[in-house]
Amino acid sequence: MAKWLLNRLFDNGNQAEPRFAFQGTVNWMRALAEVVNNGTCGTDHLKDLYRKVSRRSVNMESDTLVFENMHMAYHNLASLTAMNNDALDKYDICRSAIVSWYYSIYFAASAMVAASSGSIQETHTGTAKVWQKDIAEKELIPYPFNLYLNSLVLHKVETEISTYRGNNSYDLNDRANNIKMAHGAIVSYLKGTHAYKKWEAEERIKSSKDFKALGVANFRKKKARELRDKALAKGQVNFLIQAFRYRGKANYRDSIFLSYGDNNEKMIEQFVEDLNTVAVGFIHAASYYSSIRVERGTWLSFVDDIKNNTRLSIGIEAIKI
Repeated sequence: MAKWLLNRLFDNGNQAEPRFAFQGTVNWMRALAEVVNNGTCGTDHLKDLYRKVSRRSVNMESDTLVFENMHMAYHNLASLTAMNNDALDKYDICRSAIVSWYYSIYFAASAMVAASSGSIQETHTGTAKVWQKDIAEKELIPYPFNLYLNSLVLHKVETEISTYRGNNSYDLNDRANNIKMAHGAIVSYLKGTHAYKKWEAEERIKSSKDFKALGVANFRKKKARELRDKALAKGQVNFLIQAFRYRGKANYRDSIFLSYGDNNEKMIEQFVEDLNTVAVGFIHAASYYSSIRVERGTWLSFVDDIKNNTRLSIGIEAIKI
């Protein structure tokens, strides 16, 4: 059957190929869920990961920020869980599910930052930068959320990606059904996010006064490359940045790929379930870390309060320690 809307979007030059956009979207989440389902965010693993984390001096203001952000993560998880459990047709809610998934991740990460340094950021990008410094680089988040790149300079990134990948040949074209396949897809998405962030940074550099002063049109000349690489060295990629890009692709750029054209009903059902699995795993890890950092006894009070007073329909398993 002819696809009128898709053809119109292609004619406008503003649409990704739906098959590839769909494949990358569902296969990354499938890979993350495969790892989480293997126990990396289970209590035993988290207990070992955070065994050396110490409680900080009492800071009521920062602790309150932890609880506020974690409640927001919990609320978005409730939305995602309701969509996963109650929607009769997952096509109807798959795009909204991605948004709830992202905010589950974002607010849980914000809680971790508040628990670590008490830092308050005004933007999502700012939060991602502090989260990398406070959490990812200090190895305070379990795999698969712990991979990061501390530069956008290509030759440095290629070395880091090669180290992460090893001899694993799987990528986002492969739908993961084991840990090795999952790892290949996860590294592949990290590499793809780097490519996007590098392009984004280069476009920003091209519009700068310093670049225009060079009188060049691209980065072929040494002076242009030096200007570019100085800026790229300040860039980074981590799980929170990947999640932000993921939400953007689903909500803005790839406008129709999730619910248009080919019938992928079973994959969409699995996709929404995977979103929920990954959000629960991330929130549980963030809760475990935060519970160690806040004033002794207050995490239990927080969880008990949610249990007794929330009007949300989900249980407290994700935040209970």
